[in-house]
Amino acid sequence: MQRRLIRRRAAIVALVSILILPGACQRPAARAGTASSTKTSAEVKRITFVELGSVNCIPCKAMQPIMERLRQEYANEVEVVFHDVWTSPGKPYADSFRIRVIPTQVFLDREGKEYYRHEGYLPFDDVLAALQRGGLDR
Repeated sequence: MQRRLIRRRAAIVALVSILILPGACQRPAARAGTASSTKTSAEVKRITFVELGSVNCIPCKAMQPIMERLRQEYANEVEVVFHDVWTSPGKPYADSFRIRVIPTQVFLDREGKEYYRHEGYLPFDDVLAALQRGGLDR
């Protein structure tokens, strides 16, 4: 029963990540429409960082500079996604990711499988550690 629940959750996360992040599970060369036999580090190390929070939540606001820094410093390795779950468009993501508190950070590997989750504010160094756990080289 527990394994079935875990599989169901993994399938939901994978489906949602595909719907949320079109093309995130494909290699960058495939998205661009070009074929390449040489894998770059961006192709091998692709990670998606999903932040589920609100623009009106104090700890969520504190996560904004961290997400911006990730977007700037790790643009080729990390896809950063934010969903304001206190809005109508963001509410379905709260349900699909089954969050209990905000902010919640979900880390997905390049296949869209969740490999780490954290609830609450997460300092930049801890975000980096989680990204390295997922294969980030830096």
